[in-house]
Amino acid sequence: MQKDMRTESSDDLGSIGIGAMIVFIALILVAAVASAVIIQTGEKLQQNAQQAGSDTQQEISGKISIVTVWVGQQTVNVERITVVFELAPGSEPILNTNVHWTVICDGSAAAVLPAIHDGDFGTTAGTSNTAVVALNLDTTAIANGIFLPGGTYMVEFEVGDAVATSSCAPTIGEEHALVISVDGGGTTYETLSYTSISQGDAVV
Repeated sequence: MQKDMRTESSDDLGSIGIGAMIVFIALILVAAVASAVIIQTGEKLQQNAQQAGSDTQQEISGKISIVTVWVGQQTVNVERITVVFELAPGSEPILNTNVHWTVICDGSAAAVLPAIHDGDFGTTAGTSNTAVVALNLDTTAIANGIFLPGGTYMVEFEVGDAVATSSCAPTIGEEHALVISVDGGGTTYETLSYTSISQGDAVV
């Protein structure tokens, strides 16, 4: 009788040990799954942070900052504005052909709205803009076609012409949108408010 009781007691201890082992293995599996989820989430957050940092750096490292804009030479169908600009803080040198500008305005009644006049910052005079001038006398930057950080530059945009769908000539009481974008970089928006169209009057 005593032997049977001892055997039954031993059997109970074995069952308890197996149950504890099952619980222990289950906890290990749960911990492994939780660790995998945490690691995967951490990697995803790191990738997102790196991408956001890269996008921000690209946006900052190539952007034009407008200093001022005034009314330029005004003749019939050859109306101009003068823009003074510099590279935004943190920008790297930018090739002039990678910089583009657009002026958007309300066209004439017969034109398709809005009217858009655009061009680039090429150093050769053309129908859309004249040569860029370095205000800080850093002519090397212009000669090489490169805008350098710390330099201040001036360019005349021809915004008015005889074509109704692309003429954004300065007009008293109107507001035009000036957009300057850099290939692979940032975009700058500025509103041109014309309270006067006399040459030299500020519009920004």
